[in-house]
Amino acid sequence: MIKINGAIFNYKQYSNWISNLASKGETSGKNQSDALIEFTKLNLKRMQRIDKTIEINNNVLDKLVSIQNKQIWYVIAEVWCGDCAQILPAIGKIAEFSNELIDLRIIIRDENPAWLEKYHTNGSKSIPKLIAFDDRKNELFTWGPRPAAAQEIFWNWKNNPNGKTWDDFEKELHTWYAKDKTKAIQSELLIMLKKSTQTTPSEKFTFSKN
Repeated sequence: MIKINGAIFNYKQYSNWISNLASKGETSGKNQSDALIEFTKLNLKRMQRIDKTIEINNNVLDKLVSIQNKQIWYVIAEVWCGDCAQILPAIGKIAEFSNELIDLRIIIRDENPAWLEKYHTNGSKSIPKLIAFDDRKNELFTWGPRPAAAQEIFWNWKNNPNGKTWDDFEKELHTWYAKDKTKAIQSELLIMLKKSTQTTPSEKFTFSKN
């Protein structure tokens, strides 16, 4: 049994939380460094910009209409994480358009280490990480931490930086996100949604709230 520690947010609650933290000059977790606080403020602006401009494509909307059974989507996140800020607005909007058939629950990474021990990415604790279940708590699919094209930018930098700094990588990555306008994440989640309604759930999963 994997316990859920700390708060569980829907997208609106998470947005309000990051706004409140940013206004107080705080961030999530024990590490209240100036750098993480500035990332939190920047991520709030990113989320607000995407919330104002995002458009869910018609293929995703059509698939959402066809969902017959409730799904529960857990997303592991942190407010200081730039990828979370770029991706959560799209996940939140998809859940919003699902006619309440996708129940989005955002949990905090550092409060839930057992989740990333199970749902790591090649051994790393990269976020965001989405884990979807049906209403009987059978695992349907996992996704994350980035769309494939964004992940390729990361691996290209990590394996062959060619003098590029972390700041250079971050600039390239977030420029890609801005140009993509959440299209890649929508396309990848559409594939996951199609598979989730066509295949047998992979695993029975039990969890509880502390």
